[in-house]
Amino acid sequence: MAISCATVMAAGLAVTTTNVPTARAASYAELQQKKANHENLKAQLAGVNSDLASTIEELNDLANNQIPAAQQAAQEALQASYQAQSLADATNQRLEAAKQDKATLEQKIKETGIEYDDAKDSVAEIARNSFHGSDASKMMDVVTDAKTTDEFVAQMQSDAAAARSASNTADAAATTLNTSMNRQQRLDAIEQQITKLKEQADAQAAAAQKASQDAADKQSNLEALQVKDSSVREQLESKKSSLTSQSAKEAAEIVSLQAELAAMAAKAAAEEAARRASASSYTPSSVGQQTGSSSGSSNSGSSASAGSSNTASGGNTSSGNSGGGSASGMNYAVPGSCPEGSSYCYGHNTGNTVGGSAYPARQCTLWAYLRRSQLSLPVGSYMGNGAQWAATARGLGYYVNNTPHVGAAMVFSQGQSVGGHWTADWQYGHVAVVERVNSDGSVLISEGGTGFSTFPAWETISNAGNYQYVHY
Repeated sequence: MAISCATVMAAGLAVTTTNVPTARAASYAELQQKKANHENLKAQLAGVNSDLASTIEELNDLANNQIPAAQQAAQEALQASYQAQSLADATNQRLEAAKQDKATLEQKIKETGIEYDDAKDSVAEIARNSFHGSDASKMMDVVTDAKTTDEFVAQMQSDAAAARSASNTADAAATTLNTSMNRQQRLDAIEQQITKLKEQADAQAAAAQKASQDAADKQSNLEALQVKDSSVREQLESKKSSLTSQSAKEAAEIVSLQAELAAMAAKAAAEEAARRASASSYTPSSVGQQTGSSSGSSNSGSSASAGSSNTASGGNTSSGNSGGGSASGMNYAVPGSCPEGSSYCYGHNTGNTVGGSAYPARQCTLWAYLRRSQLSLPVGSYMGNGAQWAATARGLGYYVNNTPHVGAAMVFSQGQSVGGHWTADWQYGHVAVVERVNSDGSVLISEGGTGFSTFPAWETISNAGNYQYVHY
């Protein structure tokens, strides 16, 4: 499965490509990986007080199973409610249009109804003016009252013209009569359509109401899990000092950080639900389109704890820097000291000109922008597709190497296999943000992308040296 992530540059403007967010089913490899992670966590917690171990395991389940599942369910329910409401609105529009057609047609029938009698009169006139008999003198005397042949011919021409006029009138009346009959048939058909549309509108309105309630219930469940997540994190924080082994401490820190990311994802989902609910109208074409926000405030979260709990390895070596800016004297503290939206920071141009508005909704590029902004690290508005971030950053003077550090943008090349269970998009690549560098050399990352059930998502990646990292 390839994670889609794109921001295409053209003619100096940002042209973004977006995909409708779709849920992806967990692969066998992912399920096996989750099982292995759980077993590894239990091994790391061997010998830990059972209550504390249970707290850590509960938090791990909340972060990696319950909250992602609840967020995906909430998103699907929200989408279903919008689709149901959109369908109900469309049917109501058709119903109103049908009612207007009926009113218009009724008015036309009312205005032309007298033509029924006109048609009958015209046909009767033709019958009365028909010529009968063959005696010319009788015709001259009776029919035309002519005394001479010339008078007869003239009168006949006059009568013929009158007959043609009457015939034309009858034809027109018959056409009008037929049209009027068709109008009545159309009126009957519209009546039937209105009846059916009314039934559909009522049923769809009820379905939309039910879908809306279901979405609200799913969102409430997600928010309840978010509250629980916060509570369990606090419990863990108060007990963490009792952990003695280094492996148990690291396991607790990783789980706590994952739970924090889960809370951020739940908060982002709640804000998105509220934003859509407050919108004046909903159109299906808006799904998956570029967001207009120019800042990362909509996905706010505590960035200080993300950096303070990490004993990140790697650092200020220039050997891995393939043409980026100098790392001399650079401060690797996270959060950094680059205000959000800064166009110049750490001695170079950041490339930030329009905030994050150039990046498409839910994509990896948007999340990388938002998260770097949260951590007060420099980030540009037009860094390109995921795979292009390293090259773009070098051009702007950022320090880029193959050594991970907390807060660095982790760049995946096109088609690069990640963890053995998914592949970066073959055209666009992928970009994520390093949240923690673990003692075994693996990294915990946060990331966006339409293939993930939450925004952000997170995972642990091995072989960290295989990737490029954008620092300051």
